[in-house]
Amino acid sequence: MEQIVVNGLYLGAQYAVIALGLTLIFSLMNVLNFAHGQMYVLGGFITYTVVSQFHLPYIVGLVTSAVALAVIGALLERFLFRPVIARSKREESTMLLAAGVAFFLDAVTLLIFGEKQRGIPKIINGVLNWNFIIVMPYDRILIGVLAIALIAGFIVFMQFSRSGRAMRALAQDRMAAQLMGVDVDRYSMIGFALGAMLAGLAGGLLVSITGVNLGMGGPTSIKAFMMIMIGGAGVISGAIAGGFILGMMESVGLTVLASYGDITYLVIFASLMVFLAIRPQGMMGKPWG
Repeated sequence: MEQIVVNGLYLGAQYAVIALGLTLIFSLMNVLNFAHGQMYVLGGFITYTVVSQFHLPYIVGLVTSAVALAVIGALLERFLFRPVIARSKREESTMLLAAGVAFFLDAVTLLIFGEKQRGIPKIINGVLNWNFIIVMPYDRILIGVLAIALIAGFIVFMQFSRSGRAMRALAQDRMAAQLMGVDVDRYSMIGFALGAMLAGLAGGLLVSITGVNLGMGGPTSIKAFMMIMIGGAGVISGAIAGGFILGMMESVGLTVLASYGDITYLVIFASLMVFLAIRPQGMMGKPWG
């Protein structure tokens, strides 16, 4: 039981980092970023290139992924999403644009990095073995700690920085924030860049554990959408809760249902449908409409 809980917390920390970026973009711009998984994959490939090809320290790879994805996110918001939002009032327009960006990033990743599975050497060797009850490799412990530190840093940034307060005001009421002097365009771009950066950092973290390949983008986006549906769309605390809940469900499912074949996600999706039928706004979201 203790091993299941530890595995669930480890997975949940990774998933929460992914979900935070997606829910931040949605809360600020009401955009469902279908390219979020592709940003995750791109971040993983960038970290792989810096570490394995240029033989630089792992932390340099993480920082490079963060900066590169932040720049890509800012450019996407400025030159694609902002004009579409300004010219079209239909939500379908931004959804189709996000889907197009996802396919574009897939093509770019295939062209530059190829489709093979890539990974980097272990960051740290060794395994924690606590009386044969909890067994966890040290590199997974390190990645879990880094993920939790990222979540804590993000919360502090959103709560106490000027940019964080402006983005929270923008998420609560876009029109009121604009009337109070908040530069809507600037903070929308910062929020989109920050969301993309979190996706890239998550990819950079997990490339050291699971590796990365071209086909991971779509499943990662699906998991991210599941997390924000569980916690509540556009709610930061809900994204964190959704990440840890999904991680715990996956850990329990992979352990308890292992003898029944690969039905873990069948059970998770069925549970999610029942949950959304009862509470469509998620755990912490407000009723829609």
